[in-house]
Amino acid sequence: MDYVTLKALKPSEYSDAADGFRAVSDMACAAKDRIDMQITRAMKKANEGEAADAADAELRGLAENFHYTQIECGLVSVALDGFAHDVGAARKKLDAVVEEARARKFTVNSDGSVSYPAAGEKTDGRLPEGGTVGSLADDPTAAAIGRYAVGIDPNPNARYAQEYADRIADALKEATEADEKWAPKLRALKADDDLTVSDRDWADTKKDTAGVLKGAENYLHSMKEPPKHGTPQENAEWWKSLTDEERAAYLAVHPDLIGWTDGLPATVRDEANRAVLAESRGASQVELDAWLAKEPTRFATIHQANPNTGEYVDVEVRDPERERVWQAWDAERRLLQGRIDGMDAIQNRFDATGKRGLPEAYLLGFSTEGDGRAIVANGNPDTADHQAVYVPGTGSELGNVDGDINRMVNVWREADAKAGGKSVSTITWVGYDAPDSVYTDAPFPNYAYDGAPKFNHFLDGLEASHSGESASHRTVIAHSYGTTLVGAAAQTGRLDADDIVFAGSPGVRVSSADEMDVPKGHVWNEDAKGDPVPGIGRWGHGGRRFVIPSDPEFGANQLTTDTEGHSGYWDENPEGPSQSLLNQALVVVGKGDDVPLKPPPDPWSHGR
Repeated sequence: MDYVTLKALKPSEYSDAADGFRAVSDMACAAKDRIDMQITRAMKKANEGEAADAADAELRGLAENFHYTQIECGLVSVALDGFAHDVGAARKKLDAVVEEARARKFTVNSDGSVSYPAAGEKTDGRLPEGGTVGSLADDPTAAAIGRYAVGIDPNPNARYAQEYADRIADALKEATEADEKWAPKLRALKADDDLTVSDRDWADTKKDTAGVLKGAENYLHSMKEPPKHGTPQENAEWWKSLTDEERAAYLAVHPDLIGWTDGLPATVRDEANRAVLAESRGASQVELDAWLAKEPTRFATIHQANPNTGEYVDVEVRDPERERVWQAWDAERRLLQGRIDGMDAIQNRFDATGKRGLPEAYLLGFSTEGDGRAIVANGNPDTADHQAVYVPGTGSELGNVDGDINRMVNVWREADAKAGGKSVSTITWVGYDAPDSVYTDAPFPNYAYDGAPKFNHFLDGLEASHSGESASHRTVIAHSYGTTLVGAAAQTGRLDADDIVFAGSPGVRVSSADEMDVPKGHVWNEDAKGDPVPGIGRWGHGGRRFVIPSDPEFGANQLTTDTEGHSGYWDENPEGPSQSLLNQALVVVGKGDDVPLKPPPDPWSHGR
């Protein structure tokens, strides 16, 4: 970029353009939310059938278009602000040099050279002549010679002029680098000229986000950065301290960071994580499609004679090496497909809003890394009078999150019906690396202790972001190995909960309900008929003398159950909810006194 161009450039015009794109992004977001949370919800209440389903699909497509517009315009606004910031810094340096030069009666020429007047001690009655110098920064040899020349020049202005010329060149170089950095990034933020947002479009958006983030480092550093390893309260205070422009920038280029920051409002985390979900879904589908095209041949083909006709035909036969290669390919295919299935399950929950009164869903955490993570809330926890957070056990991951989401949907329905007009939010927390195998992983406590700090941090975040008039009543519900994690969370930190419900617990690492960080009498346990886990798991995760929540000496309230086996605690019967499910719902809404308990065991009986 030359001197004339930089002098004429107005960074504020690019900032104004960024404001315009940000306004479009906000309008697209509002339109998307209105479709998702008002129009489709009202339509589902009033209509059923094929026509209603078709209309719902059309509206979802329209909402996706608005979502794509929101994200892309948000990225454009950050890119423009980033360019304005970078080139603005160069322009300030240039203006400062020019002002200094003019103060000395120097002239800055259109090519960036600097002319200086005669000055110094007179020789033969004449002042040393003035002159014109340009930057020599691009040529080290010439620069060395030039510095020597001005050093011995009898005109002291020569030294100043050379300094100004070099500083002008540095400012022009900085502006050129900003232009070369941002121009291709802005050109890349161009949508296809059609009305369909494809998987490839979303995959490109993910790349766009990474590109803008890399370019915007200087711009983001100019803002107040999030606290390193901050508490949820510190995170909340940081977010409140940002301007609307700064919040929009972080949401645009750091949705993964914002989506996982405990203490931020649920609406903010949801917006960030939905962006990550959409981009990840598109990228995963593109990756799967490419992988499917690479399917190796599973069988070998041999040319042999038909024993009946003598005719030679091609016959497929098993080949051990080909089978090995195909199995490896299929394992990756199943991994990719499972990831997509999990993302579709989350989207299905979004689409179910309004059906049978189901409230809006909030995505409070999402990642495809490793086995994947997902935190899904039914109803806004920030405004809820009652919150319930569910921790699933062994095998829980993104690929099978649908079952865990549905369990908390069932709890929400029953709790909402018993809440007496109070609001309820139920949350599925797949926020830790759960054991994959019952046999090789679940017997060990490291998964629980690794996940416990994350869980405590999340609960503290719910407390920090809650905006209701009074504190929310919070219940932790845990199943199987999830109960072990909750016990580890109470054992190693502060479990911010009012009630705890264990279901099918193999043990919680502590020996008494009094060690669970909740008021006395507020630990509840369900142990269904035919559930083998409590009996077997005690030897790995029980407390002292292998005590588990199902044992009388643990001190938990033993809830009645009418379901069987390890996975039926959230079942619904044709005639209504199971007692196992209803009991949990009553605890969630603070009506534990209404829950039927099992009679105390016969002291003369043996076994659990």
